[in-house]
Amino acid sequence: MSLSEVIQTLTLQNYNTRLVVLSTTALGIAAGLVGSFLLLRKRSLMGDALSHATLPGIALAFGILTSLGLDGKSLPALLTGATISGVAGVLLMLAIQRTTRLRDDVAMGLVLSVFFGLGISLLTSVQNLPGASAAGLESFIYGKSASMVKGDFLLIITVAMVIVVAAAILFKEFTLLCFDDAFAGSQGWPTLLLDILLLGLVTAVTVIGLQAVGLILIIAFLIIPPTAARFWTNRLSRMLLLSAVLGALSGWFGATLSALLPKLPAGAVIVLVAAALFITSMLFAPARGILPRHLRHRKLRQKVHRQHVLRAAYEILEADAKDEQSDAANFHVANHPLSIEAVLRKRTWSPEQLRRTLRAEKALGHLELLPDRKILLSEAGFGEAARVTRNHRLWEAYLVTHADVAPSHVDRDADMVEHVLEADLVRELERVLRTNQSWIPIPPSPHELSAKQ
Repeated sequence: MSLSEVIQTLTLQNYNTRLVVLSTTALGIAAGLVGSFLLLRKRSLMGDALSHATLPGIALAFGILTSLGLDGKSLPALLTGATISGVAGVLLMLAIQRTTRLRDDVAMGLVLSVFFGLGISLLTSVQNLPGASAAGLESFIYGKSASMVKGDFLLIITVAMVIVVAAAILFKEFTLLCFDDAFAGSQGWPTLLLDILLLGLVTAVTVIGLQAVGLILIIAFLIIPPTAARFWTNRLSRMLLLSAVLGALSGWFGATLSALLPKLPAGAVIVLVAAALFITSMLFAPARGILPRHLRHRKLRQKVHRQHVLRAAYEILEADAKDEQSDAANFHVANHPLSIEAVLRKRTWSPEQLRRTLRAEKALGHLELLPDRKILLSEAGFGEAARVTRNHRLWEAYLVTHADVAPSHVDRDADMVEHVLEADLVRELERVLRTNQSWIPIPPSPHELSAKQ
């Protein structure tokens, strides 16, 4: 392919390429929106069941038209048959779900296998009709976007716009249905009607996607963009927008690559592009991506180790102050050098782990490494150590007095939550405990320590 042809393809100057790219882009937007609700409804495989349920309708429509002496490959008639068959599959799934104790996945599996088997049988049968030529019907199974014409383009654009408008109008209703359909039903919402409307939108996406990616690969358009978008955000409105964008990008780039590489089918390339976007989202998305989450966990572990070192140092200083001062109730914790061995004995650290944590604390200015394997807390480090110890004991007091946690387990449980305390929560715990005398001593706050010094 020459450079000029590549430029013409990328800029959509070719008429057929423009139809295919814009059609698959619109299909990606519609599938991304509808697929998001299916994902949250835990019915992602519903699209797979529906796509396979359309095959008998395609075969029957072809057989009826051929028997009547008409054009058996009339696209509007075939899509009408696919729609009727898909709706029948939807109604059958709903009937199974609501009249039996079978799970949703069982109902979907039954419809998928039975309808697809029926469709394959009917396709084989209609080919034996007099004057029938079923060649080309397999494009509905695997997709054949290159054969799109203007009528297909207008159909896809129109249905996609209807789906976008319907999703916007019914956003609140579909949200409630996805997150708590039992509550919606108890409040008088027509959950069955909403379910049928949602599955109707899925059927519409499936039918218009047959020509572009085929009934086997349309499930990828309904699952992959919403799943990829879920890695980026926890808000449904943003998820819907991102899913639509990712679906559009999958359709746009997939169809464009297929046009640049004519030997590659568009449906398969679109799915591969969507899969690449999914992998990128899974690895790098800030909200739920694997690498950002790993970095956050690593940073939290390092923070926990540093706070444990400071708390261990403060508890050693506190024990020394109790031993040296006669007034056990009002002793004053003084800062002085500590041996690394004493800190090591406070927790189950390895020597190497403790050395790394001490170096990190030194870099933060919280302590100094002295000769003879000793450390000395800085003024900032001493205040931070008092704050960390105070937070830990606030949690201990709260768990004992308000959460009914056994005293033998309270230190362990407090260790798990103390590192997520924020200033507002600390003040709330202090307010709650102000009227309860706890057996756990609470060290002075850093502000009180600085006032004493």
